[in-house]
Amino acid sequence: MDLVNVSPTADPPVCRIMNYGKYKYSQAKKEKESKKKQKVINVKEIRMTPNIEEHDLSVKAKNASKFLEDGDRVKVVVRFRGRELGHMDVGREVLARFAEMTSEYSVIDKQPIIEGKNMIMFLTPKK
Repeated sequence: MDLVNVSPTADPPVCRIMNYGKYKYSQAKKEKESKKKQKVINVKEIRMTPNIEEHDLSVKAKNASKFLEDGDRVKVVVRFRGRELGHMDVGREVLARFAEMTSEYSVIDKQPIIEGKNMIMFLTPKK
């Protein structure tokens, strides 16, 4: 038997006489059980350029819909290079088409915003 400090934040300290090994085991088991019930949400990223072809866009939308069905969030990034930086409206149209293609499975969480040379949009799965 050991003297175990059960609640370290209490004032005055609370201690018990118990089997410390058994106590540690039960705490680990409780923690493991609580982790089982959690749903981990991952963020998957899909990158494309503003001049992406229709078929390539549909393939990426299909992959995104698989991610959304699994319950993951999707970060859609359009990367601009060189002269493409002058045509941000083209990138916004690409993201709008992408959102329309995946609208069956997703809701737009964050509208397209520009961060440096990238335009970013977040999609979350429908409930």
